[in-house]
Amino acid sequence: MNINIPRVVIAGDRSSAGKTTVCIGLLGALRARGLEVQGFKVGLDYIDPGFHTLVSGRPSRNLDGFLMSPDVVREIFIRGCDGADIAVIEGVRGLYEGLNYSDDVGSTAEIAKILSCPVILVVDAGSITRSVAAVVNGYKSFDPEVQIASVILNNIGSERHGEKAEKAVEKYSGVKVIGKIPRKSDLGISMRHLGLITAPECKNRRQDFDSVLDKIKTSVEENVDMKTFFDIANSAYALKTPETRIFHTKRGRNEGVKVRIAVAFDEAFNFYYQDTLDLLALEGAELVYFSPIRDKKLPRGVDAVYIGGGFPEIYGKELFSNTQMLDAVKDFYDGYGVIYAECGGLMYLMEQLEYKPLQGLPGRGAEPHKGGNFGMCGVIKGLVRFGEKRVVNYVEGEFCKDCILGKKGNRFKGHEFHHSEIILEDPANVVFAYKMLRGEGIKDGMDGIVSKNCLASFAHLHAASYTDFAENFVRSAKQSSLYNHKITHRGLCPRPRKP
Repeated sequence: MNINIPRVVIAGDRSSAGKTTVCIGLLGALRARGLEVQGFKVGLDYIDPGFHTLVSGRPSRNLDGFLMSPDVVREIFIRGCDGADIAVIEGVRGLYEGLNYSDDVGSTAEIAKILSCPVILVVDAGSITRSVAAVVNGYKSFDPEVQIASVILNNIGSERHGEKAEKAVEKYSGVKVIGKIPRKSDLGISMRHLGLITAPECKNRRQDFDSVLDKIKTSVEENVDMKTFFDIANSAYALKTPETRIFHTKRGRNEGVKVRIAVAFDEAFNFYYQDTLDLLALEGAELVYFSPIRDKKLPRGVDAVYIGGGFPEIYGKELFSNTQMLDAVKDFYDGYGVIYAECGGLMYLMEQLEYKPLQGLPGRGAEPHKGGNFGMCGVIKGLVRFGEKRVVNYVEGEFCKDCILGKKGNRFKGHEFHHSEIILEDPANVVFAYKMLRGEGIKDGMDGIVSKNCLASFAHLHAASYTDFAENFVRSAKQSSLYNHKITHRGLCPRPRKP
């Protein structure tokens, strides 16, 4: 069976070329035309898909050639496009940037080839004119299997600048320029140390955010030839539907199992892959969401807690002030409830969080943030401290002991990205579940702290890559629930917090 979904890849000639802004604008413009538009992001980024979801009204999904086989990439893509009229795939970094210099694994180019997808190259032309043609020629000739169908010029300083750059590209490279986006300071979305401010933060904190999105959409509509854009999207070849390997309608391995998993979701914690959440649901999990910032207790009757990544350091004061939730999480842990935490979630489980904003990088967009020292849940003894070192890696690991997500000897791929280090109170007695074969982990190449039924790590996992994730998480939650049915989180005395 073949599927013929119109689609394009929006790639950049480099990081910060403007592809996220262009992609958001296109999603908005397509939705304004009454189309169901599906967004995707190449790579393991959480922040860009959040904006895609907000603008398109459909959950955006990640595609990654390092974590996923070509068939899994196609399966996720085709499943995500169910009910959609058109798909827009935002690339990562430069078009050919990936894991290695010698191949395209993990790159935007790899995904474009797997999905037989035409590429629109976004070039930052802010300080070049005729040289844009050389850039486009280089990208066009580097890998003839990549279909560079057109170019969008970004950061154009004047009408004459745009005309000269356009003529140069079309004369010397033979590639049509379908857009010239003017340089406007009010089209940007604020940056932070690991990327953009997240969509939930923008939505909840910025009163003018809807107007920013509208300006981005209007700029794309006014400066991109949308008719030619549709022609390019419709030129994509039909895709052969792969055999369903992961997203079975009824997976069966946890048949009859029903568990409730509380998922932390607010401005502080919102780094989740939609496909991971979907796979948990297919395994029988009911996902119920709560806010560690605002809610005073965990949702009623939950069997497990999932605390994903995010920016808890930015909201340290708010998290620290909500002592009832800190106590609720600690009490759930003390009662041997199942807790899985990644990166920001790991930080939240520590005793103490020490944060000082890096020089020149404010905490919340343009709003200064002084940082501070904040008491957290106290599940893991020690503190998390932020520093200058930036860790961004694909990771590979092996389970060195049984835990809630797997058995000793299981292997996984994932990623880590943070500016923090974990300082353990008694490192000699800490038990780790993961031995990192690639990546840094928490300490000495080890990651995944295990304590009671809690697993907390710097490594982020994707359930379509580590395919035992959903089955094991749901089974562990169910087994724990059977032994701890009478646990309650009410009427317990709060513990004193460190200032």
